[in-house]
Amino acid sequence: MVLIVDDIKANIIALKKTLELHNIDVDTAESGEEALKKILKTNYCLIIMDVQMPGLDGFEVVKILSGNKRTKDIPVIFLSALNIEKKYIFKGYESGAVEYITKPVDTDLLMLKVKTFIKIYEQQNELKGIKDLLSKEIKIRKEAQDNLEIKIAERTKELVLKNEELEMKNHELQQFAWVVSHDLNEPIRKIQIFIKIIKELYLKEDEKGIDYVDRTIKSAERMQTLITDLLAYSRLSAQVKPEVTDLNVVLQEVLSDFDYLIERKNAIVKATELPTIDSIPSQLRQVFQNLIGNALKFSGGDEPPLIEITAELIADKSFDSPTAPEGKYCRIVVKDNGIGFDEIYLDRIFIIFQSLNDRQTYEGTGIGLAIAKKIIEKHNGLITAKSEVGKGASFIIVLPLKYE
Repeated sequence: MVLIVDDIKANIIALKKTLELHNIDVDTAESGEEALKKILKTNYCLIIMDVQMPGLDGFEVVKILSGNKRTKDIPVIFLSALNIEKKYIFKGYESGAVEYITKPVDTDLLMLKVKTFIKIYEQQNELKGIKDLLSKEIKIRKEAQDNLEIKIAERTKELVLKNEELEMKNHELQQFAWVVSHDLNEPIRKIQIFIKIIKELYLKEDEKGIDYVDRTIKSAERMQTLITDLLAYSRLSAQVKPEVTDLNVVLQEVLSDFDYLIERKNAIVKATELPTIDSIPSQLRQVFQNLIGNALKFSGGDEPPLIEITAELIADKSFDSPTAPEGKYCRIVVKDNGIGFDEIYLDRIFIIFQSLNDRQTYEGTGIGLAIAKKIIEKHNGLITAKSEVGKGASFIIVLPLKYE
């Protein structure tokens, strides 16, 4: 159940109707004091709270909730039409809220965030249930007869593995909630609209300009597809069916997206023949985009960037597997001559929101390689890297030819 807290009844009614249209149970409170009383008696999976209210304001209520062991984990979304300055937004996050939205509210974006946090709440409850079940199971097995000790150990191991898997999935959901909670699609739609207007009004006789605009529109369309796939992946969706994919086509699409940057940096891109495998093309396109984009971004020195993409068939699912013409796996290497990194940070580069470099010098969100790792793992593959500072980096991918 979701609790709406607002001192203006009209706001409560409007938001309540919106949530109920999506089959979400709703409770309401018209003051901070009333909200605290209800929260202590009822379990809520999400609180949507106005900031400025008479008596206890939203910041004070959330601060009280954060100090209570039973209520500190309830996610709170602030809605405010007045307190929209950065200092109030920062104050909202510091007080313990998970999101701060200024009015007028984009209803579709708000519902996406509400559903995301409800999903996190359900996952956390499921995790607690599994933990309780695990504890009870261990207790029962410990009280069993000695001749059942082997079966107890096997069952306990199975439950521990299931529990770890659920914790991992819940952690992934929380990480991707940050991405999902931002309006990803709206900027892309605006880019498409304004680019089309520019094309129709100002570029009717400029063939080169029209070509650039068409490339931009296609890139925006691919970005929308990518966003859709990433959102589905972030919800732990397994319904996307793999298809036969020519990786040469995927690579050429990525290089086409980067053609302006490649030309501007005088970069040289060399690629051998890549295999055809079972995969989800849009996801592998994102892997190549991240690796090639990083190679162009982190180019160093006066030498132009040199990017080499090679592939070979191998016998086993191993980075060091020997080549085999009839192998069931392929090893793909993306090598560059950029700034490189110290291999002691190898594990860190694949963790979401982690960056080894100054983000003011090298722009980026710190999620590219983390997403690449998850995509490769979803394809039953492996990914690692080799590098030295100042001597470039090589990213090594092992993928099965047939999706299992």
